Amino acid sequence: MRFTPRLPALGMALAVTMGVGLSASAQSNQEPLSAQQSDPRVMGWMQGFPPPEDKIITQPDSVYFSFPRLRWSVCHLREFLPTEQVSRGLGAPAPLPYLAPSEFADERQNIDALTFLPQNGDTPMTWEQSLYANYTDGMLILHKGEVVYERYFGCLAEHQKHAIMSMTKSVTGLLAQIMVAEGDLDDTKLVREIIPEIGSSAFATATVRQVMDMTTGVKYSEDYSDPNADVWIYSRAASPLPKPADYEGPNGYWEYLQQVEPDGNHGDEFHYKTINSDMLGWLIARVSGKS
Repeated sequence: MRFTPRLPALGMALAVTMGVGLSASAQSNQEPLSAQQSDPRVMGWMQGFPPPEDKIITQPDSVYFSFPRLRWSVCHLREFLPTEQVSRGLGAPAPLPYLAPSEFADERQNIDALTFLPQNGDTPMTWEQSLYANYTDGMLILHKGEVVYERYFGCLAEHQKHAIMSMTKSVTGLLAQIMVAEGDLDDTKLVREIIPEIGSSAFATATVRQVMDMTTGVKYSEDYSDPNADVWIYSRAASPLPKPADYEGPNGYWEYLQQVEPDGNHGDEFHYKTINSDMLGWLIARVSGKS
């Protein structure tokens, strides 16, 4: 939720759904490894000192953020990229209440056995099967204020941190709404009124609220299967790694957002586009004076 080439909110260690999109796997003529087969402990990633050469995970992006290495990397991103810890304040953390051990065990068994029909599917699956099907790393369920279910897989354990990826968008939106409610952020203002250096970017004429609601008319493709999609241009711009000698694109988030072109009209419809959250992060940082 900051506007530097750092990974946001890695300090949040909530054990929520950690299913990771892992479609970029194996070779095209092979079935991708299952959740059990691609478990980092089974794969042996980064085990030993030093690890065997074929088990070392390093930069650049094509190595550490590719399947199946990704299943190890999402618990170790601070070892790859510069990050910033967000303080929880001086008070002690509030513990989550749990069911009694016997009740907790029974409830987990009951939840694991629940069956449902997956969307567009014709074969029922159990809740437990769905966790493996989605390559879930962690799951915690609260019911009426109590933890009734908690499980960890892959690289994750209850004491570890996990990248929360695009859940950061919800945190960023919540921060913005708090600032609006407290009168610090005017959601009716145009982006250019708060950040003049946005220049002629398509964001310039959008209101803060349209950025918050992702109803901006901005050109940005987030088709990860398309190597020419805007998301990859954006990723190259934001990468903290040194740019190649022949690189001619934008350098960093700011420059990219200043060059975004229009696509449609602001306010017409919702489009899920990551750059809205990063534009909102810039607005929050500018108004609050904080990273």
